[in-house]
Amino acid sequence: MPQYDKADVERRMKGAVESLKSDLQGLRTGRANASLLDPVVVEVYGAMMPLNQVATVSAPEPRMLSVQVWDKSNLIPVEKGIAHANLGLNPIIDGQTLRLPIPDLTQERRKELAKLADQYGEKGKIAIRNVRRDAMESLKTDEKKKDISEDDRKRAEDEVQKLTDANVKEVDEAVAKKKQEILTQ
Repeated sequence: MPQYDKADVERRMKGAVESLKSDLQGLRTGRANASLLDPVVVEVYGAMMPLNQVATVSAPEPRMLSVQVWDKSNLIPVEKGIAHANLGLNPIIDGQTLRLPIPDLTQERRKELAKLADQYGEKGKIAIRNVRRDAMESLKTDEKKKDISEDDRKRAEDEVQKLTDANVKEVDEAVAKKKQEILTQ
């Protein structure tokens, strides 16, 4: 049975692109976005938990995030978790809610975030290239086992390369869009 599976290659490449897009959403652009707090983990009940499992995050205003903690005893740990996440946000306690004003980005911080977006893009491209390498190896293995002919292998390699190029282009476009958003707002 052939090892190469086109659907699996497409799924893995799309997964790399989607992962990149979710990473890029977490980069701060100066506007409040609930996904900004996705990487925050909080120590509650003796374990490390993602913030979204102990509180509701919303953006009631363009420059403000609101974190509604479900259990009042978790208010201080959530505040510490946000402070330790190095997002440049200072939580303000307001009853059972934390308010997070989003400060304006300095030009220096904008450039750092743009570089970070480039790094995320490069990681995404590496993941796509790794999928391509695996697919090419599978095709060569299939040819050696006589599961496919040399012509079939070459046709499939061309398909894999086209998929790779299309997904790398999508990564480049997503990074360029995010950098534009970071540098202009």
